[in-house]
Amino acid sequence: MRARQGRGRGRARAGRAGVVGLASAVLLGAAAVPGPQALAGGFTGAAGSLPAASAGSGGYAFAEDARSVDGAASPGDSVELEPGRTYRSTLPARGKVYYRLTLDDSTNTYASATAAPPAGRTASVVDGIKVAVEDDEGRSCDVDTESFGAAGSRHPLAGWAMREISPRRSLCQEAATYYLTVERVDPDGDGSSPGPWEMELAATAEPPLEKAGATSAPTAWDSAPPRPVDGDPQRRTGGAGFSRAAPVGHGVWRDDIRPGQTLFYEVPVDWGRRLHATAELGGSGAGGSGYVAAALDLDLYNPVRGHVVDATVGYDGTRKTGSLAALPPVAHVNRHAVSRQVAAMRFAGSYYLVAHLSSEVADAFGDAPVPLTLRVGLSGAAQDGPGYAGESVPADAFTVAGADRETAAGGGAAGDDTAYRALAVGGIGAGTALLAGLGVWTLAARRRTAAQTATGSRQEPFRSA
Repeated sequence: MRARQGRGRGRARAGRAGVVGLASAVLLGAAAVPGPQALAGGFTGAAGSLPAASAGSGGYAFAEDARSVDGAASPGDSVELEPGRTYRSTLPARGKVYYRLTLDDSTNTYASATAAPPAGRTASVVDGIKVAVEDDEGRSCDVDTESFGAAGSRHPLAGWAMREISPRRSLCQEAATYYLTVERVDPDGDGSSPGPWEMELAATAEPPLEKAGATSAPTAWDSAPPRPVDGDPQRRTGGAGFSRAAPVGHGVWRDDIRPGQTLFYEVPVDWGRRLHATAELGGSGAGGSGYVAAALDLDLYNPVRGHVVDATVGYDGTRKTGSLAALPPVAHVNRHAVSRQVAAMRFAGSYYLVAHLSSEVADAFGDAPVPLTLRVGLSGAAQDGPGYAGESVPADAFTVAGADRETAAGGGAAGDDTAYRALAVGGIGAGTALLAGLGVWTLAARRRTAAQTATGSRQEPFRSA
């Protein structure tokens, strides 16, 4: 009988092992769910793909909900852009393209164009994009030109222009039809790409204030660069576009960046707070020698993707650092400053640190990734907003939510985590349910075996199929 019991228990153990193995497989499958950054690049499995963003030229990740539109060669044929929406379009090598904006006489509107040139190791230093908002007579309300700069390396870059309601302005104050225009700066320059560039377009509407505020920018802020933030770095993988930017807050953040690569990070900045950032390139592990004068370009963009300031880091294969110029605390009245970089710090919300490592680094030190450390400082106490007489479009564009701060402080990428947690929770939930059933099944089996042993039953508790 013992032999039979032994065989029965052996079968019971085998049966439990099979179920436990299945449960383990479910749990391990959940544990093996690709992480946020894997999802950001797209997950492909037997069931198909789970794209997180649409990759375009040069690896730029366009917003998932970007609507494709065509730029027009003339104002009369242009399509309308709605504030709060994101669009995807194409910029020809030559010529200006038009997009229509229908604006009232009280709302500030900010329009941006992010160009994603095709991958390449060279670029004209002065090439880039010129972005403007014009009235229906072709007069410029505002214009911005952004270029690749000294790095001479192709990478995504954004320009912005605005229609601002202000007593200091005479043009573009009426309710009317306006146009966002975009064009290349130097398509025939040495190293310029001859083909079209893909673009991401966005428009943001800012309501007027409930009460009229100050009309001059503050001058009593500390313009001395803050001391770089100390501490142990936390690993945070940068995103490939504005919509996929990795959230970071006050602290030290570690990543790796390859020559020719551009990484995006999102920093929530409240009203009244001051942002500072330092970028550090670590030593090259691939050896090599030489010096790249403009190896790393660190750019800061404001919540409407307006360029604020940048810093350049030279590189000789050893640790090098560079810091952004000192900026004032975020305040509505900064818009009255003469300096465009101070005026760009005009609202709270998500600011973006964008790091690009020049393709030229590969010529001297190889294609291996280089350690990148970002020291992000946020100082000053958060303050209440200026008191808008309505909602921005998109909603809450100029506010910082508590969840944003928490995610930036220690969580993963906000956009990526949603899909990751859904997969992980789904897998773990299935595994938990299976293990719960296993527990009930095991208890019943033990009771049955005990009862059979007590009655001297020769019936084996489990028969093979």
